[in-house]
Amino acid sequence: MPALADLYEPIAADLQRVCRTFEDELFSDLPVVNDLCDQIRRFRGKLLRPALLLLSGRACGRTTDEHITLAAVVEMVHMATLVHDDVLDEADMRRRSPTINRLRGNEAAVLLGDYLISHAFHLCSSLDSTHAARAVAAITNIVCEGELQQVHHRGRHDLSVEQYLEIIHRKTAALTGLSCMLGATFAGADRVTVRALERFGLDAGMAFQIIDDALDIDGSEEQMGKTLGRDLAEGKLTLPVIHSLQHGDREHRARLQACLAAEEPDRAVLRRLLEETGSLAAARASAAAYVRSATDALGILPPGAARDALARLAGMIVDRRS
Repeated sequence: MPALADLYEPIAADLQRVCRTFEDELFSDLPVVNDLCDQIRRFRGKLLRPALLLLSGRACGRTTDEHITLAAVVEMVHMATLVHDDVLDEADMRRRSPTINRLRGNEAAVLLGDYLISHAFHLCSSLDSTHAARAVAAITNIVCEGELQQVHHRGRHDLSVEQYLEIIHRKTAALTGLSCMLGATFAGADRVTVRALERFGLDAGMAFQIIDDALDIDGSEEQMGKTLGRDLAEGKLTLPVIHSLQHGDREHRARLQACLAAEEPDRAVLRRLLEETGSLAAARASAAAYVRSATDALGILPPGAARDALARLAGMIVDRRS
């Protein structure tokens, strides 16, 4: 991704250290464990959360060894959620490669996700301060609560926009907010700046998930590199669908509900139904509003390459196709 490589240029060397820390932490004396962990390398895509943490630190003045450790920690937590999500969604592909559950089965995938989580906390406990460990634990709890909330509402066609936003705030935005908060905190930023960076991360995370959900409907599996349509097949409503159910007439809602009730909803039919109510465009407009809010939060920071990279990274979210 040339555009991302350009944005990550201020932290390129730090990201390499993060990847080495990640791999060193997961090394085992058991070949079977190392083989499974090798599969995880294929899922390492945008490194968004480590990048947010490091760029937030740079924007607040500096990055330290603690930043490297914490960037590896948040990536481990994120990777664990991906492995577990693929089990829940019965997904076959991620990053253009077979998922762990497809290759090794659900048992191995669940245990690998647990292994990633346990190592994240083992690595986090190596820091002198307990602040980061407590913050990571709290957000990991929130992520799990978001997933449980989404499963609880599975199959409900009366899910409100507010309930949807609460779910994605917990399951996605909380971790991006944590990443920016930790980056600012360990750079020695004051409380107001830390809160502003956390707000940036939360809003950027909300936008990212809204766009991800839209791409699950109108994206290309080749471009996305993963199985699409699984949320809807599992009965998990997303913002475009909720919008269309709320703004369509009775006949439209009946057709949309019939499409959703299929064992494997037809994405082409669904896309046409959502276009009738302008629902995909409405979802993207909602994501754009979150991006504007995120960018506004950066106004507290002094000008610099890291702040510019954060702003440009937020701006790329709405236009992304993968």
